[in-house]
This record gives sequence, C-alpha cells and structure tokens, in this order.
Amino acid sequence: MRYRLTCLTPLLVGDGRKLSPIDYMVWKDHVNVLDQWRIFRLLAKGPRLEGYLAQLKRADKLDFASWGGFAQNFAGRRIPFESPAYAAYWNRASGDSLHIPTFAAGASGPYLPGAAIKGALRTGMVFANWRDGMLQDVVARVTAERAPRRPAEIVEEQALGPAGANRMRFIGAGDSDPISPAQFKIYLLRTSTLQPRGASLVLGWKQSPRGAVDGAHPEESTPFFAEMANPGVTFEGAWDEKNFFLQPDVRRAVRWPESMSRARVFEAANIYAAGLLSLQRNYTSWAGLGLLDKNLQDLDQRLAAAREKGTCLLALGWGGGLTTKSAWLDTTNSDYRLILQQFTIYNRALASNLPFPKTRRVVFLNNKPAILPGWAELEILE
Repeated sequence: MRYRLTCLTPLLVGDGRKLSPIDYMVWKDHVNVLDQWRIFRLLAKGPRLEGYLAQLKRADKLDFASWGGFAQNFAGRRIPFESPAYAAYWNRASGDSLHIPTFAAGASGPYLPGAAIKGALRTGMVFANWRDGMLQDVVARVTAERAPRRPAEIVEEQALGPAGANRMRFIGAGDSDPISPAQFKIYLLRTSTLQPRGASLVLGWKQSPRGAVDGAHPEESTPFFAEMANPGVTFEGAWDEKNFFLQPDVRRAVRWPESMSRARVFEAANIYAAGLLSLQRNYTSWAGLGLLDKNLQDLDQRLAAAREKGTCLLALGWGGGLTTKSAWLDTTNSDYRLILQQFTIYNRALASNLPFPKTRRVVFLNNKPAILPGWAELEILE
C-alpha cells in the first residue's frame, strides 16, 4: 500500500538546515542559492578570492553591487518568492529573519520524512485516548524533588501502551518519493500576538528581538522567510499495516482493543484536528483576523469531508508552534499551566494572564495574513 499526503496550506518539514544570507542572493524576485564551491574555484584563479572571503566573514548579506553576477551565473537553485512584494521586505530585513529554513532533501531531491506523518498521527492518538488522572500524574512528576527528563512519557504509555505493545506499531509510513524542486516557493510569515487594550484584546505583530507593532501595520513587524511546499502539492510513499497484531491471540497478549484499525488511528487524528481548528478559530476571533478565520473555516469543511471518505487531516512541520505539537489543547487548565510553570521558557507568557500561547506564525499570501502553515490531508491508496 501507499499513502498520499496533499498539502492544504504551505508546508515545511525540514531537517534542521537553513540557508544563511551569505549562501544566497535575492535577484529578480527569486532566492538564488549560490554554488559556493564553484565560486571558490573560479575566484581562486584570480585576486578576488580574499575579498570575497572577507565579505563572507563580516557581512550580514552579500553586497549585490559587488557580487550580484554570482546570483545570475552560479545559482544551484532558484526559488521564487510567493509574491514579488517580498523582495522589498527581504532587502529591509536583517538578522535571524534572513536565515531561510529549507525543506528536507536528499541526493534525489526534496522529500517528506515518514517520521513527520507518524508523529502527527501519534499526537492524535494520545489526544483521543486521554483519560482522567493522566494530567495529574504529570503534575506529580514535574513537581517532585527530582523531575524526570521525560515527564509525559508515562502518559504516552497509558494512552498507547508500553514500547513493545505500543499501538502505533500497527502502522508504518516510509519517506516519500522525491518531488520536483519547482513545487516550492519562499513564503513570508509574521508572528501575530495578542495585546490587552482596556477590557479587550487586540492584534499585534511581533518585532525582533522584542515588542510589537499595531495590528493594522504588519509591514512594520519582523518578517520571516521559509521554503515551503505549495498548497496542492502531493507526497507519496510506502504505507504498511502490521495485521499480525490483529490476530485474536496476539491482540489479547498486547492488550489492544478489538476496534484497533487504520480507521481508529485516522479518526483519532481527525478528533485532534477538530479540537485544534476550534482553538485556532477562537484565536482568530480575539485577533480579528477575518481572512485567516475564513480559511480555517474552509479547513473545517475539508475535515468533515475527510471523515466521510475515511481520510484524515494533520497539522505537521515547522511553524505550527506548541499547539500543534501538544496532545493537550485546553491551555486554560490549572494543572496544565502548573506543568508549564516548571519550565522557565514559559513563565513570562503565563505571567501576562493573556490567552496562552498568545502568538501564532501566520503565512501571508499575496501580502495578506491568510493561513496557518502545515495542514495536510492523508489518504491511503489501496
């Protein structure tokens, strides 16, 4: 069997690599990724190599006036911006926002790692199999004198079973076949935030390293750029179901429910997707992001159709934030917030008494805040 994953919104599943601003140049509304080894070999034949290396060492980005010819003649890849307007934002930007995370790729081209699919399905299964008392178990572990490195590991075991009998062993997803690099663009993202104004909340856009601008002026905030697969792009790869585990004797030995099947895993993912979309739509209502809410409503309708035909919706990859990686969605729960308070990275956000998390990475389409990244539909080809 094989799976087909269709991108519903721009998707980035990377391998941790980023394009440094000295690894590329922006020319003609494209990110031109430089073939540095070819450039080094060329410059080594003359006196310009030392000047080029000196600029690489001290510059935030390459001086186009001096080295712009490389963008035309020594580009290994040319990745277009989603909108021509983004080149101007790139020229004004600086710092970390110029480091562009890239899609996972091998020698044969870009591909979707199977682990990303399996991880998203696993999150849905934990969410759907959550039971009373599990959160309190995590609280007890993180507030103990010596907190464990993986405090929620016991919750996963309770929801899915221990390692040898884990229900996620029933399915397997391989890495997808490589696809054409032409299926990708450089997308602009900005980080939205909620700001108190009187008794209500208003939209703001984050600036780096801190602060925010008014929601009506997103162009003044810090932009981020990422190489993402376009909506509509499909990834296909090997799909495996270990029906051995469904034999009555084996199922009793590993204590799996009789209803264990692919449909159960997909329904768990859809239950989680429904809860996540509801949470995101609450956020858009607070922030007043009308276009984003409309597109989330379209995803809601896509989810209803997926349930009818036996497929599932997943939120995966880069840019989704804590909400798409956590199997607990009720961020107002006192026990959940007590757990987060044990980690200093969240203390400042929790102390603000604003909805948590108060930020979202929003993809801009045609220079407007339009959609959240990482939504896709998974189907199995019999």
